[in-house]
Amino acid sequence: MSGEHTLTSTDQDLGSTGPERSGHTGTGETETGDTEAGGKETGDTDTRRTASGPPRPGADDPGGERDEGTKGAVLVALGANLVIAAAKTAAGLFSGSPALLSEAAHSVADSLNEVFLLLSLRRSRRAPDSDHPFGYGKERYFWSLLAAVGIFVLGGCFSFYQGVHALGGTQDESRSGYVAGLAVLLIALLAEGGSLLKAVVQARRSAEGADDPALRTVLAEDSTAVIGVLFAAAGMVVHMTTGNALGEAVASMAIGALLMVVAFTLGRTAHHQLIGVSVDPELRDGIRELLLGQTEIDTVEELLTMRLGLDSTLVAARIDLVGGLDSERVEEVSLRIRRDIHAKWPTADRVFLDITDAGTEREARTTRDRRAIDSDGGTPEPDHRQ
Repeated sequence: MSGEHTLTSTDQDLGSTGPERSGHTGTGETETGDTEAGGKETGDTDTRRTASGPPRPGADDPGGERDEGTKGAVLVALGANLVIAAAKTAAGLFSGSPALLSEAAHSVADSLNEVFLLLSLRRSRRAPDSDHPFGYGKERYFWSLLAAVGIFVLGGCFSFYQGVHALGGTQDESRSGYVAGLAVLLIALLAEGGSLLKAVVQARRSAEGADDPALRTVLAEDSTAVIGVLFAAAGMVVHMTTGNALGEAVASMAIGALLMVVAFTLGRTAHHQLIGVSVDPELRDGIRELLLGQTEIDTVEELLTMRLGLDSTLVAARIDLVGGLDSERVEEVSLRIRRDIHAKWPTADRVFLDITDAGTEREARTTRDRRAIDSDGGTPEPDHRQ
């Protein structure tokens, strides 16, 4: 559709209030929920978010029940890790076992990380404001990244150091202390296994599953803790049987290496989500099909998406409309499309439609491709946005 360039946008939390709301209508920027075509107030209200703090769990807050379950899993893991960390530290100092001390460092790191995750659950549910008009959903990813750093430094590095130190260690080990240490590890195995079971049950109940960064971190921590306990126990048994500390040193270094790998994986995932990751291809294709199914849309020139949090997704589409539509009709069409998208995919709450001319857009894209060839001396990368 050639002619006037129109930008329409929406915050699909229908009727939600906030400094970013303009309530403007016409051929410029429009907001659904505040106004309909022609400027009539809808009177809809959003009880899900309030300016005073996080939303309350309930029917109007689909993420509240999930977060309560995740919070329960984190609290169980925190309680288990605090008790286990104290027991491991005492037994490790009494027995002089490097593998047990490595496990103690692992539990301390996990306890600190659980505090980070509890902060992420609360802070990510805050309502949007003028400084953060897209909300605080990415707080989850930031605190998950800090948790990954904690696992790497406090858990992985310290455990690896304990293993290297044990290779040249000459201290006498107490056999009775090692027996007590194995008993502590058995208790730790039961506690960590129970915490892991709680996290697995929550992941199966939640629609997001392990996509929730807080729950994913708990699952990774508890799984690693169970494996780490087995490594430590095996190293201690080998040491007690042979009198050689090599087995226990290897166990400590294995625990450290395992924690580093898990921390790197969690950190990389959080990094991708923080800098902006698109939705799943299936969802993106579904949105494109819905747009192309509208009789008023001629072509979809570009479709961009980004996850803003577990319950919020930004959708930006550059579309060319068929000819002969006046400005009022364009506004009605865009309002209907945005509401249809949100009705089918409730997390798609930030929808922006940019009305453009297909010929002009393709000419601009060709120009960009030519500049890329001139600057890079090669062929441009394929445009997957079509």
